[in-house]
Amino acid sequence: MKQGCMHLYWGEGKGKTTAAMGLALRALGRGRRVVILQFLKGSDTGEVPLLRQLGAQVLRCPAGQKFVFQMNEEEKAECRRLHTENLRQALAMEADLLVLDEACAACSLDMVDQQLLRQGVLERPEGQEVVLTGRDPADWMLQAADYSTEMRCHRHPYQQGLAARLGVEY
Repeated sequence: MKQGCMHLYWGEGKGKTTAAMGLALRALGRGRRVVILQFLKGSDTGEVPLLRQLGAQVLRCPAGQKFVFQMNEEEKAECRRLHTENLRQALAMEADLLVLDEACAACSLDMVDQQLLRQGVLERPEGQEVVLTGRDPADWMLQAADYSTEMRCHRHPYQQGLAARLGVEY
């Protein structure tokens, strides 16, 4: 296969980003070049500093970002601009593995140039693996995926009132 595979980790359950970061760790361990772009995430999660230490290039927006439903139209436009610029940068970097974390949500919420995202994924360089994560993937994502893994929640401690925990959920 000349073109690398497209991996899609999607659904309502926990583990989408965790699976993508595990694949990034595996690629780094084998000497591969890894670029990670995180959409819609406001602060570093526990894996980001270590992935950077191991050589991954990680792009994300500044900390303190609001949830999209909390943003006014001006804030949404600025978020969209930042995400699109980060995507352009990520696509310009040489990578054996490109992780587009929360790309599904960024696409469905119109927080990134959708045409650039689609083109970047479908017309990626020869041999490049690409990973998309998030809820509600676009139809083109589902159709193009070589790996499609749906995460479904059957039980989660949050349902019993346990808040997200440092080192486990973030």
